[in-house]
Amino acid sequence: MRKLTRRPAVAALAASFLLLASACGSAAAPGKITLTVATFGEFGYAPLFDRYQKDHPEIEIRSRVTDFDTHFKTLATQLAAGRGAADIVAVEEQQVPKYIRAKEKFVNLADFGANRLKDQWASWKWAQGTSGDYVFGLGTDMGSLAMCYRRDLFEQAGLPTDRKAVAAMMPDWQGYADVAAQFSAKLPNVKFADSAGTVYTAMVNQAPENYFSAKDDSYIAGQNPNIRKAFYLAGNLAQNKLTAGATTFSQAWNVAIKQGTFAAIACPAWMLKQIKEAAGDAGSGKWDVTTVPGDSGNQGGSFLTVPKQGAHQKEAYDLAQWLTAPEQQKQIFLSDGMLPSEPSVYHDPQVVAHTDQYFSNAPIGQIYAASADRLRANYRGLHDADVRPEFGHALGRVEDGSQNVDQAWGDAVRMGRDAIK
Repeated sequence: MRKLTRRPAVAALAASFLLLASACGSAAAPGKITLTVATFGEFGYAPLFDRYQKDHPEIEIRSRVTDFDTHFKTLATQLAAGRGAADIVAVEEQQVPKYIRAKEKFVNLADFGANRLKDQWASWKWAQGTSGDYVFGLGTDMGSLAMCYRRDLFEQAGLPTDRKAVAAMMPDWQGYADVAAQFSAKLPNVKFADSAGTVYTAMVNQAPENYFSAKDDSYIAGQNPNIRKAFYLAGNLAQNKLTAGATTFSQAWNVAIKQGTFAAIACPAWMLKQIKEAAGDAGSGKWDVTTVPGDSGNQGGSFLTVPKQGAHQKEAYDLAQWLTAPEQQKQIFLSDGMLPSEPSVYHDPQVVAHTDQYFSNAPIGQIYAASADRLRANYRGLHDADVRPEFGHALGRVEDGSQNVDQAWGDAVRMGRDAIK
């Protein structure tokens, strides 16, 4: 699921607690049950909330929407305090291993019959949100990858612009790096990728293991050839000045998209809306979508959970179940572009046939459904969310010229290890 632009932590937390106080301070209408739903960014739920309340007049739904960092910092505070959490809380897949270990603070949704819904989701998605007989959350979207690229810039660089031809040039990430070098030789004032971190993340998300062993959760980043390969390929792109140094979701990233200062980005379905918002009308018809190098991979996706603090746990579960049901996942994809995590939905003829005029009428339903079918989940590990940023920061140091790739790699491995002590 998408992340909103990040604000300074103190201001963000202050805004979050003001929102919390406002939500808690307003009394529900007489005879109604109030359910709060906390998400990071917009999940496309507003029209669904209206419909649910119409069909369930006894329910009043209140939405809390904050940015990614604020959402999880606030959740950690609320869980520690034992109060203040929403009735339904979205948890992003990277955060799941950490919170599923605190399952005593969340309702086991199996108690309300969630296990009967198991076959609704892709098997790997269901497994992400469960631990044995414990069901932590119900899956919302998924982040199977594609490649977004600027047709006009590819054409100016003398490269093919047809989707199949672009994919054929970059069947793997070495092919991607080779094309980046060709592009830069022809258009030296335009970078090929937004950031080394984006390339690295896409590659890492295609590997079966990342920073931790699936066998015993031990830290293996320094010995994992997939991590090293991804870091060095992305780092060399940065060292050779082929990346714009625009970190995803930052203001610099939005400006880079609007000004057309980079040409390609690995993009899950939920990112298309952000590209549209950043580029505006001027970007319509200039962007296109094709298969990502390496064929698939997952970046993002969330789960709806029910904290035990809530006074209306069954009603919260019923709403979460309804929001993640096939009909609603389909509607959210068609209206907001969030790719369903349920095979019956992303194989739905209307979903598969869906195109996007802004992205040169790309058959996004077909592209993302095919990517979803090829996707194989990777093992995250309990401390993935602690370690992963250290490798992104290290690549940033390569981009700003303060370290070379070897130095950054050594520091990333060491700082990643330190992050879990």
